[in-house]
Amino acid sequence: MNYWLMKSEPDDASIDDVLGMPGQTIAWYGVRNYQARNFMRDLMKVGDGVLFYHSGCAVPGIAGLAEVASTPYPDDTQFDTKSKYFDPKAERENPRWMLVDVRALKKTRLIPLAELRAQEALAEMQILRRGNRLSITPVSAAEWRHIGKLLKA
Repeated sequence: MNYWLMKSEPDDASIDDVLGMPGQTIAWYGVRNYQARNFMRDLMKVGDGVLFYHSGCAVPGIAGLAEVASTPYPDDTQFDTKSKYFDPKAERENPRWMLVDVRALKKTRLIPLAELRAQEALAEMQILRRGNRLSITPVSAAEWRHIGKLLKA
């Protein structure tokens, strides 16, 4: 089993929004970074754990727990000329951008970025590295367990 941190802007899709959706599931659309796409396309498996992270807001941080709920498939926003995620170079026969469905499991207390930074056990966590801008990052099993302990505290 793998673990991931997946960022979403709460104005677009918050943990509360996803918990209110049918099946509590959302297609993780709009990823336009090749490394993040490759994580979804090549490494994510159904059942992998997800830290649902709110970004682009007043207090960014982990807002919930989720899981990967599908195998990868083409992100249709790449073909939609009205979408801000439209990619004129994408072809239906050979899509450039893939996504997975993510199922929200529960809302948690918010663990703000500042609290994550203060945890010595999380010092190597990819989201905390200087210059990291990826919307999807791997989380080690040890990091996952430590965050679980923070949520129970």
